[in-house]
Amino acid sequence: MLGQGRINLVEEVLIVGGLLLAQCVLSSYVLFSHHLLALGADSLAVVVVAGAAYAAFCLPFAVAFERKRWPSTISGTLVVQYLLIALGGTTAFQELMLLGNKKTTPAIASAMPNLIPGIIFVVAACFRMERFQKACKYTQAKIAGTVVCVAGAVAMSFLQSPSSSPPLAAAGGDDYYDWILGCFCLVAAVTIFALVTILQAVTLATLPVPLTMCCVTTAMGAALTALLRFILEGKFLDMGSPNIDATLVAGIVVLGGALVGASMVFQAWCLGKKGPLFVSVFGPVQTVCTVILSAALLRQVLSLGSLAGMVLMFSGLYIVLWAKNNESSADQDHLQAAGAHDAEKALLA
Repeated sequence: MLGQGRINLVEEVLIVGGLLLAQCVLSSYVLFSHHLLALGADSLAVVVVAGAAYAAFCLPFAVAFERKRWPSTISGTLVVQYLLIALGGTTAFQELMLLGNKKTTPAIASAMPNLIPGIIFVVAACFRMERFQKACKYTQAKIAGTVVCVAGAVAMSFLQSPSSSPPLAAAGGDDYYDWILGCFCLVAAVTIFALVTILQAVTLATLPVPLTMCCVTTAMGAALTALLRFILEGKFLDMGSPNIDATLVAGIVVLGGALVGASMVFQAWCLGKKGPLFVSVFGPVQTVCTVILSAALLRQVLSLGSLAGMVLMFSGLYIVLWAKNNESSADQDHLQAAGAHDAEKALLA
């Protein structure tokens, strides 16, 4: 009994420590991407290299853990679903995130994904994939949390200076509009990702192979992005700037592919062990880590208004997560009684 308790304690420490480390890795990649873009790297090229490396890293894990669940035949519906996930989750999401990161700061870019649970709630409620009852206190809490998240995002966008020191009102007009455009890119990116997450839930309900799905859709996304770049710019392998040498490309492969891939695989394992709610709680750690690293390495300091916006966003996120956690048992009973589709169960988990 004592030995089993020690094993459980070690597993808990491993999960918590690993999730914290995973958020630090993701934070490091946000900063690294910002540095690449500042050196003149083409954002589409970064998406291609990082996506290909990520898919190559995840492939052995998909084969090892999910091969027995692969279907003998592939339906046209599955191909379309994977194609849409690739276009949205890799090409559109990553390109918009990189553009937003370039035009704002790594701290703002890492904070915006905290909007995703609230956006998922709104979209899923519209499609009746999320329980929505006006009189239910948990529904009211999710609405309130979503509103608080949005208020935090607006505060971050408009109360932070485009440059690290002067206030927004004193910044140049071009910098101001560039900053706002960057914030819109980030909001568009997380909105697309929320829609992709819902599509992933629908897809996984029919074929529960998350690692395979991530591997295949990321590889497809990298290929589609490379094709798009060739059509728009006539280039395949050029990184867009002579400042991007082999060392930096290797950094994209190692950090953006292997380390980010390892973080995603570990988080997928934690999802099975602790559930999506537990893993989501660690999301703001990435933002905090990015703020600290940005101040230390890039001398970028957030304004008090933008910090207040982050606090609002984190508060809204945890309100939404609290509400989902407390209504989960009631939702499961509701779904079973109604005979709801597995995709709804996946979103409500």
